Amino acid sequence: MSAKFERRAARDAVAAYHEARLGELIAHVGQTIDNFRAGELDAFATDQALYQYSRSAKELWKFCNLTPVEIAARAVLDQPAIDWWERGAFRRR
Repeated sequence: MSAKFERRAARDAVAAYHEARLGELIAHVGQTIDNFRAGELDAFATDQALYQYSRSAKELWKFCNLTPVEIAARAVLDQPAIDWWERGAFRRR
């Protein structure tokens, strides 16, 4: 395989990973909004979940766009799954 083909395959793998993981994060938001509308969560808990989504999506974006594509592709194909929702959790000191 040529280096150009391998790089393109790596970019495709990272793009597919990014879209799939972003969809999972959005599903968290959807469930949170549903719970808020059902009266199971208050506005503060809902806001906290939305903030966590924002942080999580940013961490995912940084991984997919700032990590060299070959390294990111190897990580998504060979490494254990990363919990991006948890990566965006607020850490209390």
